This record gives sequence, C-alpha cells and structure tokens, in this order.
Amino acid sequence: MTDIVPAGVPLDTPADGLPDLIDSERSLAAAAADLAGGVGPVAMDAERASGYRFGQKAYLVQLRREGAGTLLVDPVAVPDLSPLDDAIGGAEWILHAATQDLACLAEVGLRPRQLFDTELAARLLGLPRVGLAAVVEHYLGLVLAKEHSAADWSQRPLPTAWLRYAALDVEVLGEIRNLMGVDLARSGKAEWARQEFAALLDWTPTVRVDPWRRTSGLHKVRGGRGVAFVRELWYERERLASARDIAPGRLIPDAVLVLIAQHALTSPGTLPTGNRGIGRYQRDWLAAIARAKALPDSQLPPTNLPHEGPPPARAWADKDPLAAARLARTRDLLTAFAEARTIPVENVCSPEPLRRVVWSPPADAPEVEAFSAALAAYGVRPWQREIVAPMLHTAFTAEQA
Repeated sequence: MTDIVPAGVPLDTPADGLPDLIDSERSLAAAAADLAGGVGPVAMDAERASGYRFGQKAYLVQLRREGAGTLLVDPVAVPDLSPLDDAIGGAEWILHAATQDLACLAEVGLRPRQLFDTELAARLLGLPRVGLAAVVEHYLGLVLAKEHSAADWSQRPLPTAWLRYAALDVEVLGEIRNLMGVDLARSGKAEWARQEFAALLDWTPTVRVDPWRRTSGLHKVRGGRGVAFVRELWYERERLASARDIAPGRLIPDAVLVLIAQHALTSPGTLPTGNRGIGRYQRDWLAAIARAKALPDSQLPPTNLPHEGPPPARAWADKDPLAAARLARTRDLLTAFAEARTIPVENVCSPEPLRRVVWSPPADAPEVEAFSAALAAYGVRPWQREIVAPMLHTAFTAEQA
C-alpha cells in the first residue's frame, strides 16, 4: 500500500482560486462546454441540508475535471443539470460515499455511467478510517477541514467560506483515486473494486415498509391503538414538514410524537403541553389522533411486523444447533480471510445473506455451485461468491469428516 505521507499540512485554498457560483442558464452552458473540453474522470460531490429541509435534495453540486477546473453549481437556481451530464458522457465519476449523493444528483439530471467510490475503496483496502478527511490525510498528508459538513446548505446567499470548503471537497479526489487504484492493483483487489463500483450504478435508496416504525421510542407505546396513534401522527408530521420544507425532526421530534400518543391513550381528546410544536399544530395532531381512534380493532396495525427470514443468530443454538455450528464455522473462515487480506468482514459478505443461506441452504446437492447460486439470489457479487461459497461448502461438510 502507498506509504503514508507525514500529515499536518492544511488544505484550505483551492489551487485555482475560488470559482464563481454557476447560477444561471448562461453560466451553466459555459460550464458544460468547459467540462466537455476537459479530460479524464470527473470528481463530484453534493451538499444537502439534512436536518434542516424536508428530503435529501442537493443545494450545491461540485465538479472538478482536468482541463476544466472546479465548478460550483447552484441547483436551486438551475435545477436541470442535464447539460453537465451530457458533457460528462461516459467519463468516470469519482465520488466519496456514493450512496449518499447518487439519489440527489439523479434528481437534477446527473447519472454516472461508471464510477469510482473512494470511501468504498478505502474499505476494501482496509484503511483504519474511511471518511474523506482521513483518506486525504492518509494519502496526501493534507488536513481537510470538515467544519461545514452539517451546515444548512439551503441558505442563500452561500457564505464564501462554505463555497471554499465545498470546492476543496473535490480538489484532490482525482489524485486520491489514482493512488487508490495503484493500491487496489497491488493488493489484488482491483477486480473486487470494479464489481463493487459497477453494482453502485444500479443502486437505489431502500424503500422501507412502514417507515413510521422507525420512530424513536415507539416501543414505549402500548397496544395496537397506541401504535396507530404514532402512525397517524408520523404521517401528519410528514405532510406538514413537506408543505413547509422543513426536516420533520425540526417540526417536532420523535420523542414528542411518542409523548402525544401516550397522552392520547390516557387522556383522550387532549394534548400534552410543554412543546411549541404541539401548540402550533394542535389541530393537525388532534385530527391525526381522531383518525386513529376511529379505526376498528380489525384495522389497527400490528404492534410488530411479522419476522421474515431466519431468527436472530443468538437463538440458533436452541432452534437449530446444526445450523448454528455451520454459521460459526463459516464465520471463522470468513474472519480469517478478512484479517489476512485487511478488509472488513462485512465487505466480503454482508451478514444477512450469509445467515439466510446457512439457515435455508440449497435443497439439492449443496455443492459450491449451489451455494454460489443461493448467495447470488441475495445480491452477493461474483468476487464475493468465489470466496464465500467454498467456505459454506466446507462448513456444511465438516460434520461428515
């Protein structure tokens, strides 16, 4: 692996100076022409307003390409960035933690044809820390400030210090990508990375069943009626937050939703006091509670969703000792492999598909190929299957030895 450069030099000024913000159709067209005239991959990043605004839309998009320099684009002023997408064409994108930005970039018309994820590469290479600042320091010895990462990027005008910070996020991604590419090749992990990056091209955010069940503190509410209160309150908060373009948790936090639901169980028709969000939207909360109260018992949501898939691994020893032993043997082999190659175990194979295949193995002739096919059904990549399928076969045949 590339030697670590002594750290401590701050990266605080864009090499080409701070570019002007692209906030008009004319400046976007000029930027697209510059981008098309550049060469090589395109470093890209997006800034959102998580915790401030509703949803995960992009409020600033940063790009950098050799020959084009750094571009800072305001997608609020110019929401259709497809001219930039056309200019990039099939060139490689360089992103850090791609799954954080792919959805919001797609919303403004930017979709990669190939990409390199520096965070995922850092995981495959076994770096002890995989945040962008840590990766930049590891490879270049530069200190990248991150003090504006949680800022409200929907603010206008954007402060100069924030724009400088945003420009620096893509300043050295190209150099980092090249150094990582060398390390991946040297460590025999280049093909692993290629498959992982290719899989990201089809990545979409997970659509959760009953997203309201993630309400923090839901377990404190008793019975189907109480759970119905939380559900209706959650959806009412989503409606209000969307209409006001504010993060739901800023409108009213989960703990207060749960408090309202608990209060409704003990004091029907009233609301608890002590929170401004309760009083400001009291009609909406009372309407949500009324909807939940009107539901017949047969339409109340279950307190817990039916469990799908295998039971928790801690219960296997009692429910199926043989499966528990097989899982333990496979995990031991997987852990030894990961430690020898300096890679997190979960990047070799996620725990969920492994548990599912061990709990419900192939019915006919569980040979290596059958285990590989079973893993593929859960989205396990070919390079991972080549490693894990033989381990499963070994674990399943161990008791026969």
